[in-house]
Amino acid sequence: MDKKNPTLLSMVLVLLGIALVCSAGVAAVYNATKPVIDDARLSKKIKTLANVLPAFDNSPVDEEFKITTADNDTLACYPAKSNGKEVGYAVSSFSNKGYGGKIEVLVGFLPDGTIFNTEVVSLNETPGLGDKSQKSKSNWAEQFNGKNPETFKLAVKKDGGDVDAITAATITSRAYTGAVELAYKAFTAYQKGTAPEGVSGATQQAQPQN
Repeated sequence: MDKKNPTLLSMVLVLLGIALVCSAGVAAVYNATKPVIDDARLSKKIKTLANVLPAFDNSPVDEEFKITTADNDTLACYPAKSNGKEVGYAVSSFSNKGYGGKIEVLVGFLPDGTIFNTEVVSLNETPGLGDKSQKSKSNWAEQFNGKNPETFKLAVKKDGGDVDAITAATITSRAYTGAVELAYKAFTAYQKGTAPEGVSGATQQAQPQN
């Protein structure tokens, strides 16, 4: 820094002061809004859990535990209880094989492994096609409800399974179904006290929707 140039020195000091003030302002805003954002996320999670699970009187969020898959992915599991009796479990699952990348799905199971309900947590699929996996867009995902994967094959019909694919969005259908299967394999492995086998959440390059 050229101390012989007071104008330049003043400009540097002013800019430094502005940067410090802006940084402090951003930090203050973050600290002020973080609790609100956290509360909103928690409320959304509780609402989604209520959508995919039978009626419960405990706090599944507070009783969350983790399940490790064969690929060392970690899935969150939320037990639902009523009068102290376990009535269901919700597993937070995913697939990286969606047309638009990662799809996150919350899958609710009854204790016997029957799928109670499923719901999209996040996705980036094509509007009017893959986004029909969302309950707000269509009733496509309702076909999983009441099905037990022991007898209902979790694969689209094009691949020899029992799942009707979304028209012109087979990749999305496969990814969503894969996320449900991942959740089921992890859940049943947890119940048996064994590690799930043949379950993959690996990334696969997407091909054009068909």
